Amino acid sequence: MKISLQLSLIPADTTKDKAKWAKDHGVEGLELGVWGGGVAKLKKDADDIAGVVQISSVCGNVDTTDAVVFDFVNADSVKRRKCIEGCKKVLEFCGSVGAAGQIVPPMFGAAQVPDLSPVMSPRELEDKLMVAALKELGPVATKNKTLFLLEPLNRYEQSYLRMQADGVRVIEASKARGVALLSDFFHMHIEELNTPAAFRAAGKHVAHIHLADNTRMEPGTGDIDFVAGFRALLDIGFKGYMAYECGITGENNADRAKNLAKSLDFVHAAIAKASKK
Repeated sequence: MKISLQLSLIPADTTKDKAKWAKDHGVEGLELGVWGGGVAKLKKDADDIAGVVQISSVCGNVDTTDAVVFDFVNADSVKRRKCIEGCKKVLEFCGSVGAAGQIVPPMFGAAQVPDLSPVMSPRELEDKLMVAALKELGPVATKNKTLFLLEPLNRYEQSYLRMQADGVRVIEASKARGVALLSDFFHMHIEELNTPAAFRAAGKHVAHIHLADNTRMEPGTGDIDFVAGFRALLDIGFKGYMAYECGITGENNADRAKNLAKSLDFVHAAIAKASKK
C-alpha cells in the first residue's frame, strides 16, 4: 500500500514546493484535482511536479468546456454527453502521466431522473445510465492504461451510490474492463455497518482508497479503526494508493505541516501494525 496526498492539502506556497514537501516526508504519490482550470490545470500541475513524485490519481470530472460536472446519471442527455466526453479527456490525461485512475462520484444531491414506477424506479434508471456510461468509459480507461474509479458517497452528499456494494453492483453489471471502485474511509464510516467487512466483500474491485478520519480531518484525529481497515485491505491483496482527502487541522501553515507529518507517521504505523498477524 502506498500513501498519496491531494496536492491542495500540502501546506506550501507553490506546486513545486508541495511536491518537494511530499517527497521529503516519504509520500509516494500526489492526487490532482480538476477544480480551478480543468485539464489545462492538470497539465500545468504535472509540469510543475516534473517527476518529483508520481501522480497517483485525479479527483473530479469536467465537461467539454472544462466546467466541473458530475452528470453521469442526469436526465438531460446533452449534459450526460458533455460529462462523458469531458471524462474521456481526464482519462487520457491520467494515462499520459501514469496515474492509477480518475476518481468520480456519479452525481451529487437528489435524484436527477424521474420516478417511472411501477415501470422503473429512479435507482433502476440511474443504474442503467451508469452502466451505459461505464461500458463507454471503461474501454477509454483501458486504452490509456488507467482506471475509471467509481466513488460511492454518504447519504448527505449523494442519493444514488452510497455503499460499496452499490458500486460493485453497477461495475459488475457493466462487465467493463478499466472500471474499479474508490473506497473512502469517511463515507464508509457513515454508511457501512462494518468497514473491514465491506472491503472484504468488495474484494478485487477496490483499486484506490481515500483517507479521512470520522472528523473528515486527517487520520489520527478521530475514532476510525484504521488498523482493522488496513488489515482487511491487505487480506484482499490491495497494493494501490491511499490518498488523503480531508481537512488538515491547524491555525496556520506551520501547524498544518506539523499535524500532517504527524498523521503520516500515524498511518505508516497503522499499516505496520496491520501487517503483523
